[in-house]
Amino acid sequence: MFRLFLASAAALESVLTCPECGARVVERMPTDACLFFWSCPDCGSRIRPKPGDCCVFCSFGSVACPPKQVDQDCCA
Repeated sequence: MFRLFLASAAALESVLTCPECGARVVERMPTDACLFFWSCPDCGSRIRPKPGDCCVFCSFGSVACPPKQVDQDCCA
């Protein structure tokens, strides 16, 4: 039921922007896990969240991760 609530109440796609090269890629966000690492398809850099952020979407995405969008705890 939690997953259904997130899917219906939150955006599930975000545009990740690589902080190294500026490449922008649309990625689908998981609703049941955090994405701690992302490899840029253009420059190959392995990106991690900024200190204090739970995932790469919260640090470098156009939309925060689904749990944050609906004011839920993320990746506890």
